Amino acid sequence: MNVLSIAKNAFREAVRDRILYNLILFVLLITASAIFLGELTAGQEARVIVNLGLSSVLLFGAFIAIFVGVSLVWKEIEKRTVYSIFAKPIGRGEFIVGKYLGLCSTLLLNVLVMGIGVTLALVYVGGSAMIAGLWGAVFLIFLELTVVTAVAIMFSSFSTPALSALLTFFVFLIGHFSASLLDLATSMGSKAAIGFFTFIYYLLPNLSNFSFITNSANGQSPPAALLGGAFVYAVVYDIILITITVAIFSRRNFK
Repeated sequence: MNVLSIAKNAFREAVRDRILYNLILFVLLITASAIFLGELTAGQEARVIVNLGLSSVLLFGAFIAIFVGVSLVWKEIEKRTVYSIFAKPIGRGEFIVGKYLGLCSTLLLNVLVMGIGVTLALVYVGGSAMIAGLWGAVFLIFLELTVVTAVAIMFSSFSTPALSALLTFFVFLIGHFSASLLDLATSMGSKAAIGFFTFIYYLLPNLSNFSFITNSANGQSPPAALLGGAFVYAVVYDIILITITVAIFSRRNFK
């Protein structure tokens, strides 16, 4: 019950944050722009809408995960509300898990709203056949955002918001290119480069596992095996990151 209460409070706090509404509005404007751009490329309206729309969902969802995620724990420490929270029978693990689930719920709501906006744009241009692939990609994007959120909260448990945001952004960026960088190092034949990028590949989350935007724009739907594998990968990684976060946060001294 403590976890659910904290999650609800975190959800309400995040929803009240104006940045969420601004980002949703901006993504909807991006979708409207995609319709306009699609009309300039005869016969490619649906592809442009899916590509630009899903890219916007991922990009601005990542911004929400990073900038809201790094502040969730820090704000409680900065305002010293952690003293009143932990004066109650609430464990630090419950606090972290509740904050994480609350932000994930917020992200789910925002991703759904953004996905509906892209869907309406598709229907408008007669691209209904691509809706199934679109929502498969939206699901994968949400799974990716849960991992980014876990990374953001982990860094925020021991660092400042600015540094946490920077580190999380680097993980987000490198996570999308770690496989390509490893392939590049392998083609170069440098043992040092191969060793370094192999270490990076296995240390950081491989976010390319969730990439299906281009495929969706080409009218493809993610197979069940891909969706299931991505789901298991995200859950395992989330559990590992949240466990590390709880371990770090439990050792912090607030006195």
